This record gives sequence, structure tokens and C-alpha cells, in this order.
Amino acid sequence: MIKAPFGTSVLAMAVLLSGCGGGGGGGSGDGATSVAPPPPPPASTACSLQSRQEFAARVLREWYLFPETLPASLSTNGFATVNDYIDALTATARSQRRDRFFTFVTSIAEENAFFATGASAGLGVRLSTDTVARRVLIAEAFEGAPGLAAGIDRGTEILAIGTTSATLRTVSDIITAEGAAGVSNALGPTTAGTTRVLRIANAAGTRDVSVTKATFDLIPVSARYGAQVINDGAKRVGYLNLRTFISSADPQLRTAFDNFRTQGITEFVIDFRYNGGGLVSTAELLTNLLGRNRSNNDILSVTTFRPEKSSNNSTERFSQQSQSVAPLKIAFITTGSSASASELVINAMVPYLGANIAIVGANSFGKPVGQIAIDQAACDDRFRVIAFSTQNATGGGFYYDGLKATVPNSCQAADDVTRPLGDAQEASVARALDFLGGRSCTPIAAAGQVSQSVGAGRPQLLTPMIPTASQREVPGLF
Repeated sequence: MIKAPFGTSVLAMAVLLSGCGGGGGGGSGDGATSVAPPPPPPASTACSLQSRQEFAARVLREWYLFPETLPASLSTNGFATVNDYIDALTATARSQRRDRFFTFVTSIAEENAFFATGASAGLGVRLSTDTVARRVLIAEAFEGAPGLAAGIDRGTEILAIGTTSATLRTVSDIITAEGAAGVSNALGPTTAGTTRVLRIANAAGTRDVSVTKATFDLIPVSARYGAQVINDGAKRVGYLNLRTFISSADPQLRTAFDNFRTQGITEFVIDFRYNGGGLVSTAELLTNLLGRNRSNNDILSVTTFRPEKSSNNSTERFSQQSQSVAPLKIAFITTGSSASASELVINAMVPYLGANIAIVGANSFGKPVGQIAIDQAACDDRFRVIAFSTQNATGGGFYYDGLKATVPNSCQAADDVTRPLGDAQEASVARALDFLGGRSCTPIAAAGQVSQSVGAGRPQLLTPMIPTASQREVPGLF
């Protein structure tokens, strides 16, 4: 969850960032408040490791939502990076599950590029790993990226990875020797021009393909399956799959909902299964597009900072758009990768839909808090610090263990990678249609449950040890 940077070392951006490693930020200016940053160090030492660490500590002490958890003092000695030091400063809040690596330093340039157009570099796929069965599968492939162009799509299994055909190592051997991190290491850096040979298996058979990583813009709503109308018997249901909350999603969302409204659609499946969060502005737009039957006095969300920063508190109310629909029933598809801005949208709708709302799949991640940005432009450092929480119209929030206990209904379902996203027979979509159709389903069993797609274990979207700005926001991106 992100709220806006105005300039060098200034508070600017509020973001509902990714649950699986943080992520997020952009030039939205939503709810932004310009404030004086902590005093910068002398110019000659501004970008030394120690001064960057000390800057992070000053920002935390001024803005952190959980100041009582910070150590009274902590030397910068012994920490190899700024993020290592931040991890130590926030260790108590993390042990309490209130800050699960949501506070970090990232690149200003990388983050701005991603939040504007989804700019990233890599194969352009989401990877799901099953460390028990020692398998790697493609959960999703992005249009305009090298992976899909090479015939790698959802359901494809990667059997082996190498820099050349002669150096191929099986995924089973890699995971046995190094765990899931070994897969990330074998795929190499996200730098455009990096080439890997992959042995893959899918409906076309088993073959070796050479794929060179490239820069691409991630399209938030897929033209293949992102917005469509599903026929469930005599009923017509609007299906929307939103990959991430970035600025370029806004016109796509307006187009999708204008089509739904024109067709008189009143029941929806909103697929957030891999959506780790992003811009508050886009989350608010999507919620407003679901709010044709809401008045301008209805509360969408309440943003709350720590007491001494309460002048930044705000209340967002619904604002009907020309494309807004009036939903009677919504099923949100979620997994343990659905976080932050995704959860804000769902939580905002709970007071108004009551029993006519459900989460389907698995429990969401649990991130009812968001980051502001403090920039040190000379160092290309953007410090993302947890500074605010959000609640809905009835004060509902604080769902650190996911939305299972907050949303009135739930239906357990697998993430069936053998079928395309948006397919009415895909397990999660089918259970969502069951809820909308009044058919019975098995409730999600417990907080923290993650979706299971294949294999004997619990497949997880793969996150590298040091994620890029785009990987923080798009779980599993490589």
C-alpha cells in the first residue's frame, strides 16, 4: 500500500505494498503530505553505507507505525547492507507479524518505472515451486515478454536449467542441493541479455529452449483472460484478473467495468490470487468501480498514522465513476500471495455486501498497513517505511493473519495450473461460481493456509533473496 515521494528525501507516497517481501510505490500523489525529511548527512558522506543506515534509523524513529518496538539504540557496525540493518531495527515488529519485511530500501528509478508502466527485466513469468516434490511450474506468463514468446505459459514445467545445453542441471537436483533459492540462483540475474537454456514440458511435449531475458512492460489486465464474461448456466458473471496495482491498470479497469456495466453484469469474480499490492490510487479506483450503489458519504477506507503524526490521517469516501457497476455478489479469489492493496479492496466492500461476499482459494497474506516513501535521490535510495494502517467503514482492519476471519464467507480451492486463468473449470474459478450460484463449498480451514496447485507439498511463488522493485510487487516474477 503506497502513498506518494515529492522530491529528494521528502515524504510523498502511500502504498499498499506487496505482502511477500514489501514492494511498491509510484508517483500517484494519493493522500500525499509534504513534510520536512530528517536532516541529511554532510554531502561528502551522504551515500556511504553508514550514513545511509543512519538515515534509515532516523526515518524509522520519526515515522514507524510501531515505534515502541524499535531498540533504544543499535550500532550500524556488523551490517553489510542498509536492509540488513533495517531488518535488525524492525525485528521485534516482525516477530509479532506486524511488519513482515515491509520496511526496506529500494531503487527510486526501478520503482518509478514499475509503478508507471510495469517496466521490468527478465523472462516475464511467475514461478511456483514445490520443494517437497522438487518441481517448478509456471503459474503465469506475461504478454510481450520472452517466456511466452518461447512457448512457456501457465502449466509449463521447468525440468532443468543451464547456461548452455551442456550445463543443464535438473530442477530436482538443484532443489535437493540448494532448496528453492537454488532455482533463483540458476536462473541468474534479472539483467536484460542474460540467456538460459531451459528444459520444459507442457502439452507440446518435452524440449529444450533458449530464452534471453529482456525488458518488458507488465500488462496489469491480460488481453487473453484478464476481463471477460463467464456463462454459468443462465447466469452471466463478470470475471476480472488484476495482476498488480499500477498506474497503467487504471484505463484497463475503466474499460473492463464499462463493458460489465453495459452488459448489466451484477455478480463478479475478482481474481487477486497472485496480486501482492501496489498503489492506493488504483485500489481506490477499483473499489469505486465496484461502488455504483454507494453514496458519496459512504466510507471506503480510513487511514491512520501513529498518534504524533495524526495530522496525516484521512478518510476516503466512495466516488462513483461513469463506468461503476452495482454488484449484488462478489467472490474474490485469494491465496497467501494476495496482499495489501488487494486486501484493502476486499475489506472496503465487507460492510456493504455482508453475506454476499466471499474469499475463494486460500486465506490472504494479511497486510493491513502501508508504506510511505522517503527518498535520498543522490543515492537512488527510496526508504519504504510502514507508517499507517487502514480500516473499513465499520473499523474493520488489523487482519495480520489474513482476511479469513474478516470476510463472512470462504470457499477452499486449489490453484489449478493445468487450466488457464479465467477458465470456468479452473478449480478456484469453479468454486467462486459455486458461491455466486448458491452452491455449497468447503470453507477455508485456517489462517495462513496457502493455495496448492500440484505435487505433494504446498507450491509457493518463488521470491529471490534480494528482490528487485518489481519482484517485491509481483510475487513469483522472474
